[in-house]
Amino acid sequence: MKLLAFNRILGTLILVLFSFSCSSNLDFNQANDLKLEPVVVANLAYFDVPANKFVTNGVEQTVTIDTPTVDVFNDAFFKNNLARVDFFFEINNTINRAYTLDLVYLDKNDQPLYFTNFVIPAYTGVKNLVTKTDVFANAKLDLLKRTTKIAFILRMSPGPLLTENSTGSIILRSSVTAYLVIQ
Repeated sequence: MKLLAFNRILGTLILVLFSFSCSSNLDFNQANDLKLEPVVVANLAYFDVPANKFVTNGVEQTVTIDTPTVDVFNDAFFKNNLARVDFFFEINNTINRAYTLDLVYLDKNDQPLYFTNFVIPAYTGVKNLVTKTDVFANAKLDLLKRTTKIAFILRMSPGPLLTENSTGSIILRSSVTAYLVIQ
């Protein structure tokens, strides 16, 4: 019985001690100075085109085009908070033909806003990796914010004839790193 009374007194004493706390004046205006700078990394595009896909009914196809939609950058949140964007591209060619990859950034009316290209050497039996980082900042970033599609145009250069039995492929991997400033 005495132990139960002691526990009650001790519990009450602890509760009273925790009821008193120290505090200082809080400055809620600090929230106005809050500046967040998150970095977002995502996949942009990927393709793996085998050599035999450049041949249709025994005839070489020298141009392949894909135009994915990428209108995320003209979203109001990104338009207001995007500070910089880095596109990273990695192309591995194991086909014994050279290629050129053109990227055409298009607006909502399919009008070109920006253009870049990659020269991809023919495969010669050694690692054949082409990498490039394209940085969008300032005026170039404004072009990206108006982009709704990117046309990937893969053009085959003259060289040894490809057939349905040709080996190798062209693999493209790309990513986007978006730097935001939120105030």
